[in-house]
Amino acid sequence: MASFDGTPGFELIYVVVNYGIASKILHKAKEHGISGGTIFFGRGTVNNSLLKFLSLYDERKEIVLMGTDSHTAHDALVELNKEFHFEKANHGIVFTTGICDIIGSKHQKFEENAQERGVDKPMYQIIITIVNRGMAEEVIEAAEAAGSKGGTIVNARGSGIHETSKLFNMDIEPEKEMVMIISKEEVTQAIVTSIRQKLEVDKPGNGIIFIQDVKNAYGIYE
Repeated sequence: MASFDGTPGFELIYVVVNYGIASKILHKAKEHGISGGTIFFGRGTVNNSLLKFLSLYDERKEIVLMGTDSHTAHDALVELNKEFHFEKANHGIVFTTGICDIIGSKHQKFEENAQERGVDKPMYQIIITIVNRGMAEEVIEAAEAAGSKGGTIVNARGSGIHETSKLFNMDIEPEKEMVMIISKEEVTQAIVTSIRQKLEVDKPGNGIIFIQDVKNAYGIYE
C-alpha cells in the first residue's frame, strides 16, 4: 500500500504464539527491518473438539504487536513464516491490519490511496473487545453463540501500582481484560451484535469494541 506521493502505508503486525516464543519473534523481526514491538500475555479459548481455528487452545499465549511500513511488514511476514512455519497446526498465527500513523517513530503521516480503500474486500476481520475483568468468558460465549470458533484473552496490567498498559493510545486499567477474535467478514457483525447485547456494551463503563480488517495472514485454520 502506498499513497499517491509514494509514502508507504503503515501496518500493525499481530503475532499469536505459544508461551516462550515471542522474544524469538521480535529478534527475527529485527533482522528484517522491524525495530521493536510489545508483548502481551494471554490464553487461547478454542476447545480441542473444535476445528483448529487459529491454532489456539486453552493454554498460555504471547501476543506480539509490531508497527512498520507496509513493504517491511510484507517482507517480514514472509520471513517469519519461513522461520516459524505458521502454516503448521499449533505453530501460531500472524496477520496485519492497516494503521494511519505511528506516533513516536521516524515515520510520518500518510494519506491512504483512495483507490486502494475498499478495493480488496477483507476475508477476515479482528474483533477486539475490552471489558471489566471477569467478563472475558462471557464475551467468548456471546461470540461463539454467533458463530465464532474462539479467541484469545489478554489480562492487561500496568508495570506499577499507578501505571496502566496502553493499546492504540487507550488506557487499559489493571482490572480490564481484552478479547481478540478473528472472524470471517460475513459473520463479524453478528458476533459484534451478540457481544454488544450480552455485555450491554452501550452502557457507560461496560466495555469497548473495535474492528479491524485483516490484510495479510498466515496460520488461519478453519
